[in-house]
Amino acid sequence: MRRAPAVTFLLGTVFLDMLGLGLIVPIVPALMTSVTEDPAAAVFWSGLLGSVYGLLQFVVSPLLGRLSDRYGRRPVLLASLTCLGVDWLAHAASPSPWTLLVFHAAAGACAGTYTVVNAYIADVTEPGSRAHAYGLIGAAFGLGFVAGPVLGGLLGAVDVRLPFVAAAVLCFANVAYGWFVLPESRPGDRNTPLTLRLANPVSAVAAVLRRPVLGRLAGARFCADVARMTHQSTWTFFLTHKFAFSTTQIGVVLATSALAGAVYQARAVGPVVRRLGDKRAAVAGSLLGCVSLTATAFVSVPWLLYLLCAVGVLGSLAGTAAQSWISRAVRADEQGTVQGALAGIGAVAETVVPITAGVAFGWSLTYASPGSVYLGAAVFAAGSALLLAVTPDVRSTSPEQTLDRA
Repeated sequence: MRRAPAVTFLLGTVFLDMLGLGLIVPIVPALMTSVTEDPAAAVFWSGLLGSVYGLLQFVVSPLLGRLSDRYGRRPVLLASLTCLGVDWLAHAASPSPWTLLVFHAAAGACAGTYTVVNAYIADVTEPGSRAHAYGLIGAAFGLGFVAGPVLGGLLGAVDVRLPFVAAAVLCFANVAYGWFVLPESRPGDRNTPLTLRLANPVSAVAAVLRRPVLGRLAGARFCADVARMTHQSTWTFFLTHKFAFSTTQIGVVLATSALAGAVYQARAVGPVVRRLGDKRAAVAGSLLGCVSLTATAFVSVPWLLYLLCAVGVLGSLAGTAAQSWISRAVRADEQGTVQGALAGIGAVAETVVPITAGVAFGWSLTYASPGSVYLGAAVFAAGSALLLAVTPDVRSTSPEQTLDRA
C-alpha cells in the first residue's frame, strides 16, 4: 500500500473539512444579513445554521461509518467529499435563508468524513504507531481551524460568497487527488449487516455505550468534548469582558494556540504517548486540561493566559491517546461503526454545548464572575480523567461483545 500518498490525502481531507467550516465563520453575519435583509433575523438564522450542521453530523456519522465497514473506506470518503464540494457550490448560489439551511444541513452530513478517516488510520497503522498518526490528524484539524477564518475573511472582503467557491474548488481538487493516490485500506465486507438499528444514530450510540470498556471510553470522550466546546464557545467573549481584548489581540491568542497545538500534535504527541502508553497519556492530558480550565476561572492578569494556553496545549494529547486506545479496543471489521457512533456523540456536544455555554456565560456576567463557566468545564474534564483512569486497558485481541449482538 502506498501509505505516504494515502496519509497525505487523509490529512488534506481533515484540513479541508475544518477549512470549509472555518471559512464561513467570519462571513456568516454579512451573508445572512444580505440574504435576510434584517440583522435580527440574521442572528437567528446564523444560530440555526450551526445547530442544524451539528444535528446532521449526529444523524449521518454512524451511517457513514457502517457503510465504510460494509463497502470499504475509499468509496465512502470520495463520495462524501464530492457531496461536500457540491454543497459548498450551492452555498455560493443560495438566494434565501431556507436554501442555505438545506445546503448547510447537507454539508453537515457530508462533513462526517472525519469518522471514516479515523477508521482508515486504524486500518493502515500498527497499534504502537497510531498515536503519532492521530496526532498528525489533530495537527491538520488545528491548521484548518487557523486557516479557515483567515482565508474566509480575506475572500469575503472581495465577495461574501467567494469563500464558498474556494472551498468547493479545494474539495474537488482533493477528490481528484484521492481518486489517483488513495488505495482501499480494508475491502468491504458484504456480510457486515446494514440494519436500521446500527445505522440510526441513537441505536448506534446505545450499542457502543452498552459495552463496558468502550462505553467508559465514549463517556470520557463526551466529557472531554463538553469541556472543549465550553471553552471554545465562550473564549472570545471571556477575553473581551475580562480583559477588554481587541479583535486583533483575540486573533493573536487564537492563532498562537492553534498553531502551537498543531506543531505539538505533529511532532511531540506520538513520542509522548509511546513512552507513557495510551491510558496514562490520556489520563495525564485530561488532568492538564482540568488544571488549565480551573486556573482560567481565576486568572487576573493577561500574561497568565498564555501560560494557561500552553498547559491546555500540552493537555491536548488526551484526545489523541484516547483515540488510539479506542481503536485498539475494537475489532477491525467494526472500526467504522464505532468511529461513527463516537462522531455522533461528539456532534451532540457540538449542537447543545454552544447554546448552553452561551446562556451560562451570560448568567455569569450578571454576577460579575465570567470565569465561573470554566469551573463547570473543569468538572467535565475531571470526569473524563476519572472515567479513563478506571477503564481497563483491553486490546481488540480479546474484544468485548460485538456491536451486532450488543
